[in-house]
Amino acid sequence: MKQHDWIAILDFGSQYTQLIARRIREQQVYCEIVRFNTPAVELAKRKPKGIILSGGPASVLADGSPSVDLAIYEMGVPVLGICYGMQLMGRDLKGRVRPGKAREYGSATISVTDPDLLFKDLPNILEVWMSHGDQVEELPPGFSVLAKTGTCPIAAMADRKRNLYGLQFHPEVVHTPRGVEILRHFIVDACGCACNWKMSAFVEESIQAIRQKVGSDHVLCGLSGGVDSSVVAALLHKAIGKQLHCVFVDNGLLRFKEAEQVEDTFGKTFGMDLHVAHAQDLFLGRLAGVTDPEKKRKIIGATFIDVFAEEARKLGQVKYLAQGTLYPDVIESVSPLGGPSVTIKSHHNVGGLPPDLQFSLIEPLRELFKDEVRELGRELELPDFIINRQPFPGPGMAVRIIGEVCKDRVDLLQQADLRVQDEILKLSNYKDIWQAFAVLLPVQSVGVMGDERTYENVVAVRAVQSLDGMTADWFRLPYETLDRISTRIINEVRGVNRVVYDISSKPPSTIEWE
Repeated sequence: MKQHDWIAILDFGSQYTQLIARRIREQQVYCEIVRFNTPAVELAKRKPKGIILSGGPASVLADGSPSVDLAIYEMGVPVLGICYGMQLMGRDLKGRVRPGKAREYGSATISVTDPDLLFKDLPNILEVWMSHGDQVEELPPGFSVLAKTGTCPIAAMADRKRNLYGLQFHPEVVHTPRGVEILRHFIVDACGCACNWKMSAFVEESIQAIRQKVGSDHVLCGLSGGVDSSVVAALLHKAIGKQLHCVFVDNGLLRFKEAEQVEDTFGKTFGMDLHVAHAQDLFLGRLAGVTDPEKKRKIIGATFIDVFAEEARKLGQVKYLAQGTLYPDVIESVSPLGGPSVTIKSHHNVGGLPPDLQFSLIEPLRELFKDEVRELGRELELPDFIINRQPFPGPGMAVRIIGEVCKDRVDLLQQADLRVQDEILKLSNYKDIWQAFAVLLPVQSVGVMGDERTYENVVAVRAVQSLDGMTADWFRLPYETLDRISTRIINEVRGVNRVVYDISSKPPSTIEWE
């Protein structure tokens, strides 16, 4: 890859660390999150234009709290400490940190006493977001105060000669309305970064890197039809053409006509070497009589591996396996709370393959966040219905059918879900919905259709908003939309006489029902 100007973010475990990275990427500046204890000599080899010390849950006053290689401050590049990072900088550089008289958490107002570089062209009074107990009580030698609050006399500080800066608040969150401008002043004005991290350039650089790595060898890609695997396939196809072999497993548990969409888009439109394994009968046969959610997942996972492995063997000698690993997956390995090796989400990782199938991994998306993957998809001219596709569980409809899974119940749920998707897409703010879908419940209820009494199925509708799927709140669908969804499902889907709406959040509930 071409060497871009970049910012190193040392992660001390803040819930906002990824958000710092997102805000920097939005300025078209490349950045990476690295472990807090990364040696300065190791960083220096990669020549970052600047360093950010993130916030974190620990106290710098506690024994064993995360610390930084002190040589970081002597590298000659600008350093910005945020919250814990500022307190750490204050302690390391011979200032004094103490527990605050009042813990500040939430919205606060700072008074800018010295506009300096960070607050250039900004008002003297700013709303910011605080989240701290400790604070810098005495400035380190060479530092001056840039801003204060009523309870925090040093809310921002700077040592102009050494280009060292500290912010007690979080500029990366939306609750600090002018925070992006403060960050931009640091990365552009202090660090001198060129804003040239663009997706069009990423495409060209990735293509060159893939060609160089793969050479004349071949690559296998498990294509699910979801955003990540679709973008991986499109990028690899653009890079190596017929050396890419995609395997799509139709397990019979997908959304209505989804298998046909995948075949049309990637096989016919893009002209990829697409191998479709029609394994609906095998999956449904193994699921017959199974009602336990965990057993269903294990059966589907094991069957997928069996089918995928068989298709892979048919291709002969293939050296590489492509995976849709994203940057948040990689970040888990560098967080203070993460493990020593990269963690890959299970729906990206074709794990448990037989010993006779040994691949080297190729992960072209491992530098990107999800929204950047969607942007990459647009650069690669993937259709909107793929780029904007909502997350879909690996086990498919099986975890949205509560109880036994059989073809009749899958068919019914596909039709109900189709009506949900149709109506959701009519909303002007449908992109604000993380997931919306139908669930088939294992109960029947009494109803009346015409003059006849019915005893038929109940469908639940679920719609949530979320940033990452880790937490979620139920989405407030308009009553008119709920009315149309219910009316259409009951009138158009034979076997359903009642529709309910799930208004639970995660936690304590999960997004999926199983």
